[in-house]
Amino acid sequence: MTERIRTAAVAGSFYPASPERLRRTVEALLVQANPPAFEGKLRGLIVPHAGYIYSGPVAATGYKLIQSLSLSSARILMLGPAHYVYFVGAATLDVDAWQTPLGLVKSSKELIAQALKNGDLLDTPDAHAPEHSLEVQLPFLQVVLPHCTIFPVLTGECDYRELARVLSSYLDELDLVIVSSDLSHYYSYDEAVQRDAVAHRAIEQLDIRLMEDHVEACGKTAILTLMQIARERGWSAKLLDYRNSGDTAGDKFRVVGYGCYAFVEG
Repeated sequence: MTERIRTAAVAGSFYPASPERLRRTVEALLVQANPPAFEGKLRGLIVPHAGYIYSGPVAATGYKLIQSLSLSSARILMLGPAHYVYFVGAATLDVDAWQTPLGLVKSSKELIAQALKNGDLLDTPDAHAPEHSLEVQLPFLQVVLPHCTIFPVLTGECDYRELARVLSSYLDELDLVIVSSDLSHYYSYDEAVQRDAVAHRAIEQLDIRLMEDHVEACGKTAILTLMQIARERGWSAKLLDYRNSGDTAGDKFRVVGYGCYAFVEG
């Protein structure tokens, strides 16, 4: 039987299309990353999803942590926003694998089938087909966890509390939650730093009201979902790295903010 493959949509734009250049880029970003130490078991990450020249150094901070865990394989819940297609609810994708220039990342087909059978998630290929928020995470995973499988979920218009309830029932079968989100968009450098400082405070304190009312992030629903899960399970959150496009590869007049946060048990 022919495998059902979600082909790469943003290779050559958000990250290199050449396998050799892509691997060198990811490995160089990981070498340069220097995440701070913390105690406890890593259960989740928030990482950005812009082009690698902009947000790659911040994303690499989180993936360097995963690399240090020496996991031979892992099942990962990937949660991010749908930028291009509007829908109500949250959507997985019923395929066998996702393709990048580095090869295939297998789907956690049993979890996907269970979620669809239970009516917990939609199967919305049109939303996943052009979307970059999950895809840009895959080359990092292919380097640090080459044998991982993924449970991909895009958020549309949905209640994060209900989504947290639904996804919590699958957590015992998952090793890690990765949320994909950028922070504030297109403010001046100084204003972005001030606005994103509120995001740091909200996430580290698991202050859902502050996050809801005063934080700008394209993956806000996904972030709130992880925060809700963390509150219910007694996880803590820690800022690992923050930069914006004015720090990496852009000017300082209109920047996008990028944060990396770890969610820890114990």
